[in-house]
Amino acid sequence: MFEVVVLAVALSMDAFAVSIGLGSKGNTRGLGLKAGVFFGSFQALMPFIGYLAGKGVLGWVEAYAHWIAFCLLTLIGAKMIYEGLQEGIENDIKEITNKMMLLLAIATSIDAMAAGFSLTLLDINAYLACLVIGMTTFIFSWLGVRIGRSSGTWLESKSEIFGGVVLILIGVKLLVY
Repeated sequence: MFEVVVLAVALSMDAFAVSIGLGSKGNTRGLGLKAGVFFGSFQALMPFIGYLAGKGVLGWVEAYAHWIAFCLLTLIGAKMIYEGLQEGIENDIKEITNKMMLLLAIATSIDAMAAGFSLTLLDINAYLACLVIGMTTFIFSWLGVRIGRSSGTWLESKSEIFGGVVLILIGVKLLVY
C-alpha cells in the first residue's frame, strides 16, 4: 500500500501545480472544492482505465511488463520534470469556467492512465488504489488553490519536478524488484 500512496502523491503533483496557478489568479468562492472534485475524479478514473487496459494485454506482454511500466513511468516523470521547467498554461487562462476545469482535469490526468498500467504489477486492490489516488489528488488540488491564493506560484514548478522524480523512482523500483 505504501507504493500506492507514493504513486498517488506523485500523480497528484500535476493537478497540485495547476491548482496553485489557478489559486494565484484571484479566484471565485468554491474554486478549491471545484478543483478537487474535477482533478480528483479524473485522477481516480484514468489510472483505472490504464489498469483495465494493462490487465487486457498483460498476458501478451507479461515477460516485458516491468520494462514497459519502467518506460511509461520514466517518460511520464520526464514529461513532468520538463513541464516543471516551463511556463504554466495557467498564465493563458482568462476565466475559470467548468469547461476550462474539465479540459485541465483531462490534461492533468492523461499521465495517470499510463501509470495505471503499473498497478497491474503491484499486489494491490486496483479499486482501492484508484480511490486513494483520487482522494489524494482532491486534497492536493484543494490545498493548491489555497496555497496559490495566499502565496502565488513559487511552488508550482517545484511540485511538478518532485512528482516527476518520484514517478521515475517508482519505475526504477518496479524494474529492479
